[in-house]
Amino acid sequence: MASSSIRSFGFVGLGLMGKPMSMNLASKMEDHQHLYIYDLAKSVVSEVCESNPQRITRCQSAKEVAEKADFIITMLPEGKHVKTVYIDGAINLCSTDLSGKTLVDCSTIDAATTLLVKNHIKQHFPDTPFYDAPVSGGTVGAIKATIAFFLDCSEADQNLPLLQAILGTMGKEIIPCGGPSLGIVSKLCNNYLSGSITIASSEAFDMGIRAGVDPKVLYKVFGAGTGQNTIVDKWCPVPGIVPEAPSSKGIQLMLKDYTLATQMADSLESRPVLGQAGLEAWREASDDSRFYDLDSRMMYQYIKSRAEDKPS
Repeated sequence: MASSSIRSFGFVGLGLMGKPMSMNLASKMEDHQHLYIYDLAKSVVSEVCESNPQRITRCQSAKEVAEKADFIITMLPEGKHVKTVYIDGAINLCSTDLSGKTLVDCSTIDAATTLLVKNHIKQHFPDTPFYDAPVSGGTVGAIKATIAFFLDCSEADQNLPLLQAILGTMGKEIIPCGGPSLGIVSKLCNNYLSGSITIASSEAFDMGIRAGVDPKVLYKVFGAGTGQNTIVDKWCPVPGIVPEAPSSKGIQLMLKDYTLATQMADSLESRPVLGQAGLEAWREASDDSRFYDLDSRMMYQYIKSRAEDKPS
């Protein structure tokens, strides 16, 4: 159940993740609570409202959501969208009085933009908490309310019980990551690891299959050996091995996250061995019309095609 101390919730951004997240929140609200939503896609807003008409109301702007809601969640594609919704837009969240409200951004963006928004809110509304809480678990996880939230606060934060109660209506695990922007830093580290493992797993399958090993045998070998990993176990990149494998991030979104992660590494003067090579692989796969905007498991098909397309 959503925390009974909050009477009104707001949700801005109803994309592949935001839409099911908002619907899960609404379904677990108490009778005295209400959800106000906004997105540029009016048809999606209508669909979400129709799913629970007694508890969900459409708004005409992010500002209107902020005017009506006490606890506001945003889920947006990129840093520029987060900046527009919070600061730059003509009718943005910060264009109304946010005093006494709580703001949570679940977008996966760069840490610099997150800190920019946080500092802007702190300057204009010093008593209004803002948290970044990017999520992991994919669209299926958002639908099933099993996603994980990487929260940018410490375990001693006084608002943590409230955050856990509300975010727990949409996800399975809420992990405090330590402090400002560290939620997004943790998410980018996770996605860098996930993206690199996806490439390595695809390459390992391709080598083994070309040598004559049955892919189902390789699946068992990887599961039993030191190469065991969640990408192979649950999101196996080779078709037909895990038939009901849930969708993971599409190639375009993985490219975005991997790019942000490598940029973060550069800013921290970290020197990852795999970073640039992995980024180039995701970029090439993204640019190939055969794989554009498909699930990131298509990385195996991209790896396979590299040999098949090689001039003889």
